[in-house]
Amino acid sequence: MRKLLLVVVMAGVACQTRTVETRAPSPVTAPSTASGPKPALDAFLSAIRAQDLQALAVAWGDKAGPVRDTKVFTREEMEQRELILIRCFKHDRARVLGEMQAPGGERRFEVELVRGTVTRVADFLTVQGPDRWYVRTANMDAVKDLCSAK
Repeated sequence: MRKLLLVVVMAGVACQTRTVETRAPSPVTAPSTASGPKPALDAFLSAIRAQDLQALAVAWGDKAGPVRDTKVFTREEMEQRELILIRCFKHDRARVLGEMQAPGGERRFEVELVRGTVTRVADFLTVQGPDRWYVRTANMDAVKDLCSAK
């Protein structure tokens, strides 16, 4: 009788259902607003380091807005260019060496990028768009030898 009661209790426990809610981890993305030139640069470099194409498409832009919304490039072309930016500007550490005014209200940053034992200094230009700041361009010449490095 005890065995039968134990089997019935065990079967009842096994048949219970429970709902468990879990949250998926949030992706690493650049902040939706870069209130100034330095936060825009930080978002751009963070997207490069995280190899996050979506965040990069928000941090990279011009006076008209982010590159993903301006339709200057097709989506495929934009992603190819982002992959090149990631390959060339990939870094372990970044440090701003200087910031100065540039023509047209832009801000120029001189940034030291360290990848392993290699250090390069590249210029980044930031520009104010309609609702935030963006990195408009970066000096590829400073890192061209790293573009083919793995």
